[in-house]
Amino acid sequence: MQREWLFSLIPLAIGAIFLGFGVHGLRRARALRRTGVTAEARIVRHDASRNDEGSTSYHPVAAWTARDGRTCEYSSRFGRKVVGDDFRVGAHVVVQYDPKAPHRFAIKGWDIRTVDLLFTVLGSVFVVGTVTMLLVRLATL
Repeated sequence: MQREWLFSLIPLAIGAIFLGFGVHGLRRARALRRTGVTAEARIVRHDASRNDEGSTSYHPVAAWTARDGRTCEYSSRFGRKVVGDDFRVGAHVVVQYDPKAPHRFAIKGWDIRTVDLLFTVLGSVFVVGTVTMLLVRLATL
């Protein structure tokens, strides 16, 4: 019986981590919508990143001037395998950023909340499923 309890902690921990990442992303997006400032930006380059399977993702780097005159240039936290014409180098885009921390920003049309929603839903399913299973086990002891 002891091992079953330990094994049930694995999906619970995975669910809690997924849920944490998802909720953090959704809260960050909500804060940007509420208090963020919009600015006209330009895509200056794409940062490429490779995962363990060798797949390459491209993260657009947006440059803009903040309202206080600071020049900002940051890479998007989301990467894609294919970059469309709307986000090519030199393209003009709209960014929404936190004036207190401009590195917290979103490129309109590129940064989507689907990933954060997916993590939130998967995390919730893992946590609720594991807790339900544990409660059923406790009830049947």
